[in-house]
Amino acid sequence: MNNEELLIQQAAFVTDESLEWETVAPGMKRKIMAYDSRVMVVKVAFEKGAIGTLHHHYHTQIGYVAKGVFEVEVDGKKQVLKEGDVFYATPNIIHGAVCLEEGMLIDIFSPMREDFLPTS
Repeated sequence: MNNEELLIQQAAFVTDESLEWETVAPGMKRKIMAYDSRVMVVKVAFEKGAIGTLHHHYHTQIGYVAKGVFEVEVDGKKQVLKEGDVFYATPNIIHGAVCLEEGMLIDIFSPMREDFLPTS
């Protein structure tokens, strides 16, 4: 599959059970749920104490807390977020999260994260 095909491969419906988890850090795994060149939705499961280290990227990111409790840092400000809450990180803003109670984030990126795609 070439890069152009990867950018438009998504079907109209994606079932959770059809996707495999990918371990991305200690206590963290993700599933890339759907994407095209403009947007990507990623499910990230965290064990209690897992750390999404502070980082930045050129993508806009919105993170929805689907489960659990997280201490989220965006641009040097920290906030404890729980199920139903959202954080917003503009491009190139430093952000990260610490999972305080086992949880799950649904991350939306624009444009899509090409660096998350398999290289083969």
